[in-house]
Amino acid sequence: MKLDAISIEILGNKVRAIAEEMCLTLQRTGRTLYVKETADFCCALVGLDGTFFAYPRGLGVSGFVGLDCATTIAAVGPLHPGDVILTNDPYRSKGLATHLPDLQAIEPYFHDGRIVAYGWGFLHSSDVGGKVPSSISPTNRDIFQEGLQIPPVKIVRGGVYNEDVLTLFRANSRTPDANMGDLKALLAALATGRERVAQIVAQHGEADFVQSQEDLLDYAARRAEAVLRRVPAGTYRFSDFLDDEAGSGLPVRIALAVTLNDGRITLDFTGTDPQVAAAINIPSHGQAHAWLTLRILALIATLDKTVPINAGLLRPVSVVAPAGTLVNPLPGAAVGVRHAAAVRVNDALNGVLGQALPDTMPAASGGTIIPVVLAEPARHGYGQNVQVIEPMVGGTGGRFGRDGADGRDSSISNLSNNPVETVEAETGVEIVRYGLRPDSAGAGRWRGGCGQEIRFKVLHDDSFVLARGMERLRFRPWGAHGGQPGANARLILNPGRVDAQELGKIDLLPVAAGDEIAILTPGGGGWGDPFERDAAAVLDDVQRGLLSPDLARQQYGVVIEGNGTASRVAQAATDTLRAARAANPSARAGQGTGFGAEREAWNAVFPPEQLDRLSTALFALPHAARARRRVAVYAAAMAGLPTEFPRAQTADGVGDAATDTSASAHALDSAVLREAADRFIHAIDALANSVPAA
Repeated sequence: MKLDAISIEILGNKVRAIAEEMCLTLQRTGRTLYVKETADFCCALVGLDGTFFAYPRGLGVSGFVGLDCATTIAAVGPLHPGDVILTNDPYRSKGLATHLPDLQAIEPYFHDGRIVAYGWGFLHSSDVGGKVPSSISPTNRDIFQEGLQIPPVKIVRGGVYNEDVLTLFRANSRTPDANMGDLKALLAALATGRERVAQIVAQHGEADFVQSQEDLLDYAARRAEAVLRRVPAGTYRFSDFLDDEAGSGLPVRIALAVTLNDGRITLDFTGTDPQVAAAINIPSHGQAHAWLTLRILALIATLDKTVPINAGLLRPVSVVAPAGTLVNPLPGAAVGVRHAAAVRVNDALNGVLGQALPDTMPAASGGTIIPVVLAEPARHGYGQNVQVIEPMVGGTGGRFGRDGADGRDSSISNLSNNPVETVEAETGVEIVRYGLRPDSAGAGRWRGGCGQEIRFKVLHDDSFVLARGMERLRFRPWGAHGGQPGANARLILNPGRVDAQELGKIDLLPVAAGDEIAILTPGGGGWGDPFERDAAAVLDDVQRGLLSPDLARQQYGVVIEGNGTASRVAQAATDTLRAARAANPSARAGQGTGFGAEREAWNAVFPPEQLDRLSTALFALPHAARARRRVAVYAAAMAGLPTEFPRAQTADGVGDAATDTSASAHALDSAVLREAADRFIHAIDALANSVPAA
């Protein structure tokens, strides 16, 4: 029998408080920087159906509301008081774990011999083996290179550690002591949840507590449907690209069609490229998985700020993700850097929903999350110290009425930055600079958020730096409704020195004492015509050091005179410049689509309709043949194009700033682009004709 509204509200607040107390327990007792500072963890209460009925609002990773524990629970057989399940296996857990460093733990909570709920927690472990320190390498070709796979097993039986599992776990890590410290903190969090659930059951009764689980999900689902009914019905399409597979090769496409109808929404990823032999695949298992649906949750919570956060929010959401695509790989695919693709899914959802809700959805975010890792010799004894220095992100996209957030991007998580003092105390680096990146924001009536810049000096020889998940080096974060793209990402070794090197993406970079690393993340895309931005807002950006006077003039038509805080708008010169531009329609057209020169040049050769045809032809082939045949089709098209196409076709030659317009996309003769596009069509025709009829 369903509970009344008041009881649901009371129990909803209580169970959410339990989830949040579990998170606090984990954070306060965690061992590594990535747990106690960055907060790459979360805890929740799981219902008898295996989904989350209580999830924290402001603690830990925000994006895993839609994960499902049912497969993992069923895999271990009967459970008894004091048992705890552990897994990190993305395939055997059916997407509960999404890469191997994420340790997932589940404990059944009993009352009078019956399970009344489960506690769940996860944390990102420093190292679970694999070919590189921290386990995550973008160049891993399959999951067997990524570290120890732990199928669902009982790490604790009847309150006693399973020493066989612990021995195996410790033997496969470069940081066994740190791992054990974090794992014990995770178990402590589950114990906190057990105690608090027992108190609620004692106060409200078992029947009401169990009933509340379903009622809370139903309530959230109704609220979600009400929000989705506010979105104009119809089908909308958009696509976006990852730069490449893992620092080399072709761009990887994510295609998305979204259909809304009467409170229901379907996300169709048909047309997305096949899975790749690199670690950027998303193990969604074709479900409405957290990594595919987070932007929908964010939309619902934005338009209904008091909606309860639980798995019921996803009941109106369905997903079509063909098996063998980047967003639903077949078992065995590498998934360690799956967050890179998840960020791009978010950008695609921004683009597609922006067609339905132009005044609500932002332009593209910085589009990258880069956990910068240092692996150095252990300070005492044998082994390595492996720590995340910072989880670097870009800025958010501008939206109607608001600039993007500078140096923050919570698009798929709400990880915290690490205090500089703590990083320097626990690792052998000196932070030289950590702050906002000037001139990185996409110009717009409401500009994008600025990216970040970090520079750090390595203090010890025989060290390594990893920066997994770097993206937006080739295709910059796009602007919307006349807004311009943000700056692209950069990584530089020893900037400002004679031996400086622009590295781009790295896997495992050996460094020595005295080496300095600079990482610059992208700014978000701008929203609206930059020449309509309030001149006072442009002046404020200049005075704060976020925008140079030259770009103020070039991007916004605002002339700044004077220096520093004494600078001011030269109003007459600004009025003249803006009036001249307003009277020149070709200048407005020169702003392009907001994708940036690189993407426009790419689209000229590889238009969406032909990419759809290519996808259809590829998926008519056996799985093993798809990657090889895809490369061959692209090679035929690009035979007459520059090696660095499309990145070399920007105004400054390297695509390094958010200053060029679409005019620079025509650095190549249009006839050359048309010829390449024709070769692409012919190669697709040949591929399609070679596929045997079903």
